[in-house]
Amino acid sequence: MRAHRTRPGRSPARLGPRLVLGPWLPARLVSSRGPQLHSLVSLVSRLLVAEAGASAAIGVGYNRRNLPWLLVTVGVAVALCGLAAVVRSGTHTAWLAAITVESALVAVGLFRFAYARYLGGTLLAIITLGALLHPAVSRAFSAGQAEEQAAAGQPALADGAAELQGSAVGP
Repeated sequence: MRAHRTRPGRSPARLGPRLVLGPWLPARLVSSRGPQLHSLVSLVSRLLVAEAGASAAIGVGYNRRNLPWLLVTVGVAVALCGLAAVVRSGTHTAWLAAITVESALVAVGLFRFAYARYLGGTLLAIITLGALLHPAVSRAFSAGQAEEQAAAGQPALADGAAELQGSAVGP
């Protein structure tokens, strides 16, 4: 069987989706990519995972003899990974949840730093909160919601005239 050749300077990965035909397979479109996330949503998600890793790594070393704080540290790291998964949806609600959690983590981290000189993942929490509060990130998280609202305001998209008038057609 012949090897697939491309023109010099063009890699197969940059060619995009292509039509694959086989003698026993029907034609299908091959694409490994799903819906693309906004780059800022992906950045915030990666910051949250980095924060979870840093806070767990530092917390395990600092709290190795205190089992309750060790469990709290690992629980916070797992919760941050869950928040990163929620943030990848890119919805406005996920953005608000991330701001709420990050604000709480910054407040608790600053309180612990003032009384126990323990910094943990507070610096990354401050950086992530700053990234979340940036106006461009806010627009990236509300972009999907604006498209839904624009479609809902179009009368032509309603299922029927009864929906437009607010009455139900009955027998």
